[in-house]
This record gives sequence, structure tokens and C-alpha cells, in this order.
Amino acid sequence: MGKTTLANIVANEMGVNLRTTSGPVLEKAGDLAAMLTNLEPHDVLFIDEIHRLSPVVEEVLYPAMEDYQLDIMIGEGPAARSIKIDLPPFTLIGATTRAGSLTSPLRDRFGIVQRLEFYQIPDLQHIVSRSARHMGWR
Repeated sequence: MGKTTLANIVANEMGVNLRTTSGPVLEKAGDLAAMLTNLEPHDVLFIDEIHRLSPVVEEVLYPAMEDYQLDIMIGEGPAARSIKIDLPPFTLIGATTRAGSLTSPLRDRFGIVQRLEFYQIPDLQHIVSRSARHMGWR
């Protein structure tokens, strides 16, 4: 079973929507803010390649994970001020093939950390055979 499939199963079992993105796609803090503010209560947000989030985007994610809040800076310099936007409760699933590349602050904010093992050759053969049969190939 793959990472995205597992995220789909979690969302289906919870009876909520799955919102999917990847670390490289979230280039700016506003990209993540847009996703977070469009979540419905209890949705699952799946971020593949989460280790590739920029530090600026990670900083936006921290209060969302901890307090379901989004901190937005308005203005610049001494006149800048921060406002907090409440977010609906959501489940975050982050996937990476490089766990060692996750920053400690990000990794420490996850309540559950699981490691998926790579498929063994017989399992891969079974998956390919089953998919081929399903598609009508012999």
C-alpha cells in the first residue's frame, strides 16, 4: 500500500475530504495558508514530500498543527502586526522518503510517526499481476 492510498483510506474511514499537495508545490507561506483556510472541519490534509517544505512555510504550519490557528503578518516594518485566524480541526498526514531530512521542530509536532517498509519483490509481482488482470491484460 502506498502513502497516498493510506491517506485516502484514513480520510474515507473518517468520512471526510482528502486534500492533497506536496512540499515543493507549497513555495510560499500564502500557498499553505490558502489550503488551510479552505479545509472543512476534520478534513485530512496530505503533504507528500513534506521534508521539502521551505522554512517559511514550515513556520506557518506549526501554529496550525498545534492550535488550529494561522498567524498572518499584515504590513511591514514597525507597523507590521500579526492577526490570528482560527482554522477548523484537521488531520495532517505528512509523507517523506527522507525522514532524516525533516526538521526536528516539524517532526516533534506530529502525534504519531509511522515508518512504512519498502515492498518486497513477491509483493511487487503480486501488485503488477493483479493490476494487469484488472486492466484486462494477460
